[in-house]
Amino acid sequence: MRSARWLGLPILYVGAQLVGLALANPFRSEGLATTSNPQSPTAPLLILLVIVLAPLAILLFARRRGGLSAIRHVILVGIAASLYITLYATFSLVPGSLLLPPYGAEIVVSPALVLAAVASAGLYLALLLEPQWYIVDLAGFAAGGALIAILGISFAILPALILLSVLMVYDAIAVYRTKHMVSLADAVTDMKLPILMVMPDRADFDYPTAAPLRDQRARPVEERSALFMGLGDVVIPGTLVVSAFVWLPAAPHPLAVGANLWVALATLIGSLVGYAVLMRRVAGGNPQAGLPILNGGAIVGYLLAYVLLFRAYTFGLTGGL
Repeated sequence: MRSARWLGLPILYVGAQLVGLALANPFRSEGLATTSNPQSPTAPLLILLVIVLAPLAILLFARRRGGLSAIRHVILVGIAASLYITLYATFSLVPGSLLLPPYGAEIVVSPALVLAAVASAGLYLALLLEPQWYIVDLAGFAAGGALIAILGISFAILPALILLSVLMVYDAIAVYRTKHMVSLADAVTDMKLPILMVMPDRADFDYPTAAPLRDQRARPVEERSALFMGLGDVVIPGTLVVSAFVWLPAAPHPLAVGANLWVALATLIGSLVGYAVLMRRVAGGNPQAGLPILNGGAIVGYLLAYVLLFRAYTFGLTGGL
């Protein structure tokens, strides 16, 4: 099973980004973009502000008595609410309606509303009461795939590249210099929140009673009970994958597949190369900043594929060729 955990994380990584690709156009049709001007270079500013300030706020409140518990409840409610919105949009892709009794009242309910409410409430209760690793991964996978789609449709190529580039630098500083992202990872594992992907060395791994991440970090990698990967390490490079798919022209069509999809897949492959490099460094035993390597691989994959397919060096920065 120890070798399987090295395979499990990349499956979650690729799967969430493929889900993001599948949801991109439906979410765009539903108007779920976070900005009215996706081409603006300033479009990512709010997201960047949240990413920088949220960890600091969590660490600040975590030091207060009862702070961890309060933050956990707030974040769980936020995750459940966001899952409801995105699951409702996803389930709405299947047409249909239900007529509720008494039928004479003609009360019609969308099955998507019921399914989204049940799924989000069920995940909330499971995370609240028994946050086992597979529940955490399921919630993180669903939230990650939806967030990738939303960010990808919200930021065209230039804003997406700005987002990835700025966060490459920020993540490196936060992990290697200030180290507050390492402290955040410790706090998140203590709260058992789906902000980290968890891949244990055995299926019966009991995440709620597992040793804290700070204790596991002191052991050699092969002796640790689980591997962890931040959800942001999945979502941020995935943003460029979806952005390429949504904002680039479909023509030309090599092998009858749109060029936008080819570039998106090349971006994903580039980030996977970065993932392989990252996992090799993680095996050394020290905390690693994921975004410099993952985002770097995604950007290189995007640039190379764009030049090869569109035979231009504009890189789609103006929203077209």
